[in-house]
Amino acid sequence: MEIEVAETDRLRFDDGTPVRAASAVVAFGDGHLVVSDDATYAAWSRPDGGVTRVRLLAPVDGHEEFDEESGTKHLKPDLEAACRVSVDGVEAVLLMGSGSSSRRMRWCLVRLGDDGEPDVVVADMTGVYAVVAATLDVEPDELNLEGACVVGDSLRWFHRGLPSAGLPSGSVDLDLAAAVAGARGEVGAADLRVSRPRRYDLGSADGVGLAITDVVHLPNGDLVASAAAEDSPNARDDGPVTATALALLRGDLVAAVVRLPRHQGSVLKVEGLTVLEAEAGLVTLLAVTDVDDPDAASWTARIRVRL
Repeated sequence: MEIEVAETDRLRFDDGTPVRAASAVVAFGDGHLVVSDDATYAAWSRPDGGVTRVRLLAPVDGHEEFDEESGTKHLKPDLEAACRVSVDGVEAVLLMGSGSSSRRMRWCLVRLGDDGEPDVVVADMTGVYAVVAATLDVEPDELNLEGACVVGDSLRWFHRGLPSAGLPSGSVDLDLAAAVAGARGEVGAADLRVSRPRRYDLGSADGVGLAITDVVHLPNGDLVASAAAEDSPNARDDGPVTATALALLRGDLVAAVVRLPRHQGSVLKVEGLTVLEAEAGLVTLLAVTDVDDPDAASWTARIRVRL
């Protein structure tokens, strides 16, 4: 696998304020929805260059944004995973909380209404997180689900883990139709069937274990995962990121891991991926990054991957 970071840019809203802490990106309408893990809204990036806010959740204790400096980080909804799904034959986006605390267990289902504006349904999915933790054999307070993609009729949900503490990255499968029904409030969260636990060893970089931050499914059946070597003390607190990488997952195996080059002297902490183009042997991905600075705009990057 060969990687080229072809193009980068800072992501800002139309009013000039930064899109902070980008954690996921997914095609939506005529553009892309960029999800921030420290806000109650997403950024809708359009082909004309405009970037507007899309409300996902109500303010939490009066706050729309959350960070360590203001003492509000523990309140954040931590939406970390996003993927495209179908609702009654219409494309939609499913956003999922990380589960790393009791406040981070909501899902948002986003569709375009008849007026062309986003329509959002929110579901408390607390019950399924306990089942996922038990299936992966991890303690509930160690759970940190950061990526998801559709594989056939399953929703594959990825746990980042903390390799430096002996907790590898992993994944489970949910029935896709049942997951969408749960997001719509039609099925109880605790009733969702969780199956096929997997674990992934991506190795390490500079002595710090690489852990999965997002995953996309390619047309040929392979998966490409972004991964970060972050020296964190636990699933909730940030730590120094020594390196990032892309990993090729083929079946249940890690087929290749390639380190991403530094960008302007810093590590590109990729936390969200989506496929822009895919042809035989060449895939172009759109990546978004979390710079772990509440005052800084997230980077977007186009990454070419030769398989």
